[in-house]
Amino acid sequence: MAHLIYSAISSLDGYIEDRDGSFDWAMPDEEVHTFINNLERTAGTYLYGRRMYETMMVWETDPNLAADSPLTQDFAQIWQAATKIVYSRTLAAASTRKTQIEPDFDPEAIKQLKETVQHDISIGGPELAAHAFRSGLIDECHLFLIPVLVGGGKPSLPDNVRLELELLEERRFRNGTVFLRYRTRQGRAT
Repeated sequence: MAHLIYSAISSLDGYIEDRDGSFDWAMPDEEVHTFINNLERTAGTYLYGRRMYETMMVWETDPNLAADSPLTQDFAQIWQAATKIVYSRTLAAASTRKTQIEPDFDPEAIKQLKETVQHDISIGGPELAAHAFRSGLIDECHLFLIPVLVGGGKPSLPDNVRLELELLEERRFRNGTVFLRYRTRQGRAT
């Protein structure tokens, strides 16, 4: 059975983007990017909302990004190889290969997907992940904490969810970023 993994790069005060929608402070250095690439190799499917998909699709639509370095080329290949499911009522068509558009997040469909695919499933974006958290579908959280306070913005974790977590792994990087890997215990939305 595949695991559903929520992964986020977050400021220390818990935001994936600041009040202006910027996340330039979250760009990983070479050491962190290498680690992220190795984590992402286990994912065979990405679940995105429209905004996260539009942010990530450049890994296929902008060849200059992949050409920047062997590290970015590696990530682009990992991303392009995975199946993408995008939840959107406004997006008419996908701009990338191996991508399907679904109008609504269906917890039952995700349960079936977890039972049928061989590789893990990554869910990106806190708004979409909130649905999965509240439905009890998240198996692991991979959090990268960046040593910066942004003072507000888009929270990396959902409100109104109580969930017990078990720390499985932690790692400190030279640039001060900290990776935390948690497994979810039986929890419930409140």
